[in-house]
Amino acid sequence: MATTIKDVAKYAGVGIGTVSRVLNGEKAVNDGTRERVLKAMTELEFQPNKMAAKLRRNETRVIALLVPVVNHPFFAKLANYVEEEADKFGYSMILVSSQQRVEKEKDIIDRIRRREVDGAVFVTHYAHEAEELKNCPIVSIDRPFGKEYPYVTSDNYSAAFKAVEYLLERGCKKIGYVGSKPIVVSEVMERERAYRDVMKKHGMPEIILNEAVSHGEEKEVVESFFKKYGGVDGVFASGYTMAQVLYETAMQRGISIPDELQIISYDGAFRQWNNNRLLTCVEQPIEEMAREAVKLLINRIRGQETPERVELKTSFVIGATTK
Repeated sequence: MATTIKDVAKYAGVGIGTVSRVLNGEKAVNDGTRERVLKAMTELEFQPNKMAAKLRRNETRVIALLVPVVNHPFFAKLANYVEEEADKFGYSMILVSSQQRVEKEKDIIDRIRRREVDGAVFVTHYAHEAEELKNCPIVSIDRPFGKEYPYVTSDNYSAAFKAVEYLLERGCKKIGYVGSKPIVVSEVMERERAYRDVMKKHGMPEIILNEAVSHGEEKEVVESFFKKYGGVDGVFASGYTMAQVLYETAMQRGISIPDELQIISYDGAFRQWNNNRLLTCVEQPIEEMAREAVKLLINRIRGQETPERVELKTSFVIGATTK
């Protein structure tokens, strides 16, 4: 006959409630008692019914990660680290690609409400009403939803400011900004603000093409930029994909990099391409962002207080796209 929780309680000399608290990882058990209970479980070869425990606690031990697309280096790396960190807490992760459809995001919110998943890490391009998110444990990347929904971001403004200043230090006289503009409030907007402030500081004209585009449409933006603003000698790109397309398009047009055009990108943990040449970039701490997001989400699921905003430091990597 299988060992029961009653057997463990009797063997350890404690009540059934104490054994249950140990199983649930609650802190309201002193270390000595916890050790006795764990020892009893080992010696009696007790195997807890994990599914029953989940049902009693009204939880699934599953979280969702929602990203716009999966075939993007940033989101792929983010997913890997989110899954790793969730596993440390005993959670499984389901990866959902919204494919830039708001209906898929709403479906995840509904699944949290139905207790099919316990919470979610959101990388979203859409706005959601406060009532829609009520009582849903959600943590976002870059996107503020409100005080009840913490988010993780990088030092977008200061990092972008330094990157644009670096182009000036490397001799650029006509610097442009190319971006994919968020359609919702996002810290990504701070990258353009930093560019504008550098231009203002040095009395230089703003050369900006920052449009709301879907992933995969960056080529059209870059082509339009070159047609409209020929002769730029430096560009700060809002993201890796935009920078990559910018680089490839410039090469196709016979523009020498970095001799005639210098490029810096925001994002670059995946910065190697074209025979392993390095892209000069602001490198986000993707692993740290992912792990911090999971920790915040677990705390939200457990009803614990969390900071509204967590900002992490980036690194500046000098590569072959600047002089």
